[in-house]
Amino acid sequence: MEALKQFKPEWSDWCPGCGNFGILNAEQQAIMELGLNLERVVIVSGIGCSGKLPHFMRVPISGVHTLHGRAIAFATGIKLANPSLEVIVNGGDGDLLGIGVGHFVSVGRRNIDITVIIHDNGVYGLTKGQASPTLLRGIKTKSLPKPNINDAINPLFLALSSGYTFVARGYAYDVKHLKELIKMAIKHKGLAVIDVLQPCPTYNDINTKEWYDKRIYKLEEQPDWDPVVRNENEVKDKLKKAIEKSLEWGDRIPIGVFYKNETIPSFEERISQAAPSYYQYYPSSQPIEIEGKLNTLIDEILKEKKVEN
Repeated sequence: MEALKQFKPEWSDWCPGCGNFGILNAEQQAIMELGLNLERVVIVSGIGCSGKLPHFMRVPISGVHTLHGRAIAFATGIKLANPSLEVIVNGGDGDLLGIGVGHFVSVGRRNIDITVIIHDNGVYGLTKGQASPTLLRGIKTKSLPKPNINDAINPLFLALSSGYTFVARGYAYDVKHLKELIKMAIKHKGLAVIDVLQPCPTYNDINTKEWYDKRIYKLEEQPDWDPVVRNENEVKDKLKKAIEKSLEWGDRIPIGVFYKNETIPSFEERISQAAPSYYQYYPSSQPIEIEGKLNTLIDEILKEKKVEN
């Protein structure tokens, strides 16, 4: 606990009872328990209440507070520039699945080795509670003059269909369970996402702690649940079962790991297959100039691509 205190800010200005506190605590504990080199951890966020999370991580962890909907794009650039970094994205459901949904889908094709944590509360909390992309049609929260008229995005279904190789759901008020999910996501070799059900006590008076506590159950406690793909022959069956579980919402809501597949090469591995010197000469390791001339070590990479006559 003494080591964990280095993360604690003097003051976090989220609303009392906000689920973001649980996500922050779980993320801090996961990083510490994994024994990560803190100088090589980068927390990336977008705009919204969740965007403040990097501010509440202490140095030597690096934080990058980016543009609305662009956290995944920034994280992709950071990871590709320096593949030795552990990059974790924090974004709200409005940020990642609204204006940022194009990046959320596209990154699934690449299987880049980053972790995406969705702070999912069904509303745009920072701008006073408008309906977010995950709020179900027909639901009227306290800030809406009329029930929501848009259909909702299912983050897990979208992630599974987009190519994410680790897909999980957590609950912000179960910090211990969420911490373990974050640890698994960080250790996963490939693109990981955790959709965190995060009550907003200020603006969402429907999906409250009491509402979730009556419905949530853990997948790992269910007989015969096994989300891990061990060979290519299992992909179709495991993906089908994960999608079926992702659609379960109502009287019972599952949390835990829905799908895990490490048989697919990461984007960094794909780059290194085409350019074997990538891990040695990754962009951020290169000097910008040598003797006053721009340097990209492009000659080293071009040598690998030359075709002998």
